[in-house]
Amino acid sequence: MKPDSLTLTVGAVVLAGVGAVAWTALNPPAGGHSMVPPDTSAIAQGAPIVQVSLPETLGDLEAIGQLAYEGVCAACHGVNAAGRNGIAPPLVHITYEPGHHGDESFWRATQMGVQAHHWQFGNMPAIEGLTRADVKAITAYIRALQRTNGIG
Repeated sequence: MKPDSLTLTVGAVVLAGVGAVAWTALNPPAGGHSMVPPDTSAIAQGAPIVQVSLPETLGDLEAIGQLAYEGVCAACHGVNAAGRNGIAPPLVHITYEPGHHGDESFWRATQMGVQAHHWQFGNMPAIEGLTRADVKAITAYIRALQRTNGIG
């Protein structure tokens, strides 16, 4: 029996996908980053982990996100997402670049919590009371901070 064009097309797409995954695994991007967190042993407990440069201006969504971040996230992740040593990691860090932790990962983290895997500060609990719109705004603020600091 001769395969039809749909079968050939599906086969070609699957083969291309497998090839792309294999290529990526065997050829990591130049200048890629390590997921090993920095040594924070010389930083005081609760102190900022990274220095964060601030954007000159924020868009409307980013400004709303800043307010929401300050009200909900800063107690753990620090002022301007610089982290707090021993408490929570900086979100202005290469680990949280969009290519590694997409915007959806921030939503999932607030809804389900996160098991510690990049940093050794313990698990993050789910955060109650945040809407998807709240997290979208917070993420926009974090992404603005990241861009200003050369991430993403």
